[in-house]
Amino acid sequence: MRRGIYALLGILVVGYVGICAALFFFQRSLIYFPQPRSVTAPESTMRLPVEGAELVVSIRPHAGSKAIVYFGGNGEDVSVNLQAFDQWFPEHALYLLHYRGYGGSTGAPTEHTNHDDAAALFRKVQAEHSDVTVIGRSLGSGVAVRLASAYPASRLVLVTPYDSIEEIAADAYPFVPVKWLLRDTYRSGKYAPGIRIPTTILAAESDEVIPRASTDKLFARFGKGVASMTVIAGAGHNTIGTKPEYRSALQAAL
Repeated sequence: MRRGIYALLGILVVGYVGICAALFFFQRSLIYFPQPRSVTAPESTMRLPVEGAELVVSIRPHAGSKAIVYFGGNGEDVSVNLQAFDQWFPEHALYLLHYRGYGGSTGAPTEHTNHDDAAALFRKVQAEHSDVTVIGRSLGSGVAVRLASAYPASRLVLVTPYDSIEEIAADAYPFVPVKWLLRDTYRSGKYAPGIRIPTTILAAESDEVIPRASTDKLFARFGKGVASMTVIAGAGHNTIGTKPEYRSALQAAL
């Protein structure tokens, strides 16, 4: 009887360790879902050499001081935004980053490389445009927050953002020591208090991916008067961009 109990406990322990090991080694395949690029025209493409990779940036060139730098979600082909942004922001040059492994960019995405690549793109854009708006959606909101805390962007827009991916993962896997296992944590809330530029948060009323509590927690971390939040009625995490209010809110933010 006792041997049977010990054997069962042993199986459970081995199984639990196996689950933790699998989550540790394959965690990035649960975070990043690289997508091919829909818009491939040479005039809409910029290649940016960085350490260890060559990045593809979907662009709409425009002379002048104003530019938008955009960081998308973990399963987003950012080039599909070009047509809409071209109509919505005719006075802005557009730079939409394809993370490593996405849309023809070489390498593999990690939190560290995404932040470094975002900074490299911002420096290049700022050299040509003095008024740079940074927009981050979903996963990209974490990239955008950290970038805006360290570089002189003019304004920041966060679409369906979170306070921390680490916290969301811990809620999703309460039986796993996420804090010890997760390598890409995207702790946006750590950087929000240091941001001083006008910030707009766009939340989806029926977001099924990012808990509203996480978005509210991030919003509360900004200094008084720095950030404002608009909730897009009837929108889900992946449908917010289809709502007319989304366009209006983005245009108002800029």
